Amino acid sequence: MMAAGAAVALALWLLLPAVGVGEAGPPPIQDGEFTFLLPAGRKQCFYQSAPANASLETEYQVIGGAGLDVDFTLESPQGVLLVSESRKADGVHTVEPTEAGDYKLCFDNSFSTISEKLVFFELIFDSFQDEEEVEGWAEAVEPEEMLDVKMEDIKESIETMRTRLERSIQMLTLLRAFEARDRNLQEDNLERVNFWSAANVAVLLLVAVLQVCTLKRFFHDKRPVPT
Repeated sequence: MMAAGAAVALALWLLLPAVGVGEAGPPPIQDGEFTFLLPAGRKQCFYQSAPANASLETEYQVIGGAGLDVDFTLESPQGVLLVSESRKADGVHTVEPTEAGDYKLCFDNSFSTISEKLVFFELIFDSFQDEEEVEGWAEAVEPEEMLDVKMEDIKESIETMRTRLERSIQMLTLLRAFEARDRNLQEDNLERVNFWSAANVAVLLLVAVLQVCTLKRFFHDKRPVPT
């Protein structure tokens, strides 16, 4: 129970943006990723604040546990059920535009009575406010004289590079999750192979001992010794 509470507290600390004391304006929204252990027969929910008129992309993947499946739901700040999936190994969902408030993400493992699940999920924000800031920056620094390279070309190159870098980071994160899931599967298969190999060796040894004892009994001379 204490470990589960600590995991929930850590998840909330990573996902929910910190509110500064005495600061004006809304807190900054940041992307986040988290991996947690979902016990058997339990349901775990997380809350993520989102600004208005932005884009929220959530990706999740079960990387450990029997079956590699989990139930997933996503609710809006108004309590509207946006996504509901049952017994899925992974999923990608986008909410656009978002509402201002806290979105609720829930992972349910109630259908499993024995196996716990290792779940990875990631939240990616694409706020339209960033584009407005870029436009304002460009207007502030654009010189009046003619330049060899136009500011619009520079803006387009920077924006393209930023988008590609963000997508590269997302792909690397997903590849890391896939690698973790494959490694867990290989370790589980290795344990099964070792167990059944040991069981087969034990059976073979037992059969060999029984055969030797049986042969000895067949050739054993039971005639009485003459006196």
